[in-house]
Amino acid sequence: MADETEKPARRRGRPSRQARAEAGPAEIAQEPRVEAVERALAILDAFGEDRVRLTLAEIAHRTGFYPSTILRLAGSLIRFGYLHRDAGGLFRLGPTPLRLGQLYRQTFDLTDYVRPALARLSEATGETAAFYIRDGDRRICLYRHHAPRMIRHHLEEGAQLPLDRGAGGRVLLAFTGGTDPESAAIRARGLAISLGERDPETAAIAAPVHGTHAAFLGAVGIVGLRSRFSGAQIDTLTETLRAEAANLTRLLGGG
Repeated sequence: MADETEKPARRRGRPSRQARAEAGPAEIAQEPRVEAVERALAILDAFGEDRVRLTLAEIAHRTGFYPSTILRLAGSLIRFGYLHRDAGGLFRLGPTPLRLGQLYRQTFDLTDYVRPALARLSEATGETAAFYIRDGDRRICLYRHHAPRMIRHHLEEGAQLPLDRGAGGRVLLAFTGGTDPESAAIRARGLAISLGERDPETAAIAAPVHGTHAAFLGAVGIVGLRSRFSGAQIDTLTETLRAEAANLTRLLGGG
């Protein structure tokens, strides 16, 4: 009799958290979708800090679903603790989202999301990518991914840099209380560009990254030789950075 080797079970379903973190915007958009699941999640997303209790009509208005569809999906959400409906007919979130939120906080690691984003940025732009946070009147390079080029800007993790110079510093200042006109302009534009400001030979572009409840987390940016940040090149670099910053914000629960 031929030997029978047990084959490992094939896992099906949504990719792992690490796989989703490493996927770019295009890959994420191509993930398989289950309409019923997305409708159920849309019902949960209808709740917010402005309205923690909603009537059936209000959920229908916020989601665009028929009341009959909402009631059918709500039954399953209630059974699994995601929703609760009181005697007056008002809906509110149940205990399950809180439990999952606590588990998320226990396992959340910013590194899992930022490092893949920086690697994608560096590969797409050919420049060094970095993530900065504010520490008093300085900024710290928390993570970086060096460019694959022979001639590149070198930046070490943990490096302390000025807050008032450079694209990363100006984004941090703008989104942590900056009241000057330039900070207001950066908030409106959603990014900052620095051409030879901190070093006459280098240039940088940075954009904000937000987490849950729109909390500002830090600035993601690219930095390289100033000669490579001009004309159509800077437009392409800016578009790439905007897309990755928005994707990182979404992965971190900010959008």
